Amino acid sequence: MNLNKVKYRLKFHENCLIIALALLTLGGCSSTEKVAMKPSDINCAFLASDCSLLKVGAKDQTGLRYINSTIKWNQYSKILIDPVTFWAGNNSKISASDQQMLVNYFFQQLKEQLGTKLELVNQSGPGVMKLDVAMTDVETATPVLRSISMIVPQAHMIANLKYLATGSMPFVGSAQAEAKLTDSISGEVLALAVDKRIGGGSFTTGFQWQWGDAEHAIDHWAELLATKLSSWTSGKEVAQ
Repeated sequence: MNLNKVKYRLKFHENCLIIALALLTLGGCSSTEKVAMKPSDINCAFLASDCSLLKVGAKDQTGLRYINSTIKWNQYSKILIDPVTFWAGNNSKISASDQQMLVNYFFQQLKEQLGTKLELVNQSGPGVMKLDVAMTDVETATPVLRSISMIVPQAHMIANLKYLATGSMPFVGSAQAEAKLTDSISGEVLALAVDKRIGGGSFTTGFQWQWGDAEHAIDHWAELLATKLSSWTSGKEVAQ
């Protein structure tokens, strides 16, 4: 092979690596995007009869939600978090080990985020909210193909066309979760939420592992929940 061609190829791969590392450094936490939902999109196995309470959320809210308008939120300062569960049929493509990894990560993120805003407790009592969360749908990203679609100009243009047509970038992952917040003693429903998020279209999302989008969705939900509950219970924001 011609020596100049060898040098050119080596230089090309070196430049690609530098670009990739730079994008990773600048990217920080990759973004996800909300998927529009309708009440008919969920099967209600987890929320059961409470599904009838759900309404479509606004742009900056979860896809489906319910807030109990009669609740005095300032009576709550503690929260009991049940272990996150994974609800899937027998034909689920997600292995048991991956399911466990995802719910463990979700549970840890909830404890970490909510623990900065409220007192975490391990039993019911006055002033204690009880949180139950389930992951109900997850899809992996396709890291290599996704990287190509984000970085190679021609492929990125096609990816953008797919986004305009479908609202989703190619080869991205997704996650869907349902949450139920109740009074730990009476069991009265305080709030419900159902949300689905997919991977975003930034360059940096092309370099993450297959569960990166699901993890970023979990990060978003845990932070959003902690912020909202803190605002509602402190009286800084009216729950609605």
